[in-house]
Amino acid sequence: MGQAEDSVVIMRDDGFGPEDWTAPLAPMARAGDASGIDLDPGADLAALGPHLDRLGMIRVRFGSFADGRGFTVARRLRAMGYAGRLRAAGHVLADQYAMARRAGFDEVEVAPQIAARQPEAQWLARADWRAGDYQSRLRG
Repeated sequence: MGQAEDSVVIMRDDGFGPEDWTAPLAPMARAGDASGIDLDPGADLAALGPHLDRLGMIRVRFGSFADGRGFTVARRLRAMGYAGRLRAAGHVLADQYAMARRAGFDEVEVAPQIAARQPEAQWLARADWRAGDYQSRLRG
């Protein structure tokens, strides 16, 4: 699929795809009665603990390209046992895709302006995210 002109695209290891999450994403304060939530990287993750097993999607917002807290949030959510869909959104670049996948994200929500500057081919060049993992090479 090519890039979207006016709507977000969802980047997964097989390339750009359309948005396919249809339920609303609620703020974290409504985690008890929502199927998906929007999460800021500074949120108190311990408060989410009782709800993790029933949340189908957590979208973690990146406020800037230089703010790496979202990667830590993803790693912590996976360590807490979250097995649902984990999406990075906001200011995430193609160069950060491999890091996002290694941290535990399943996908990245790519804004139209970023997709226009960094087309699908640039993201796909980083889709083999396991190959660049230096820790695995050191253990092997």
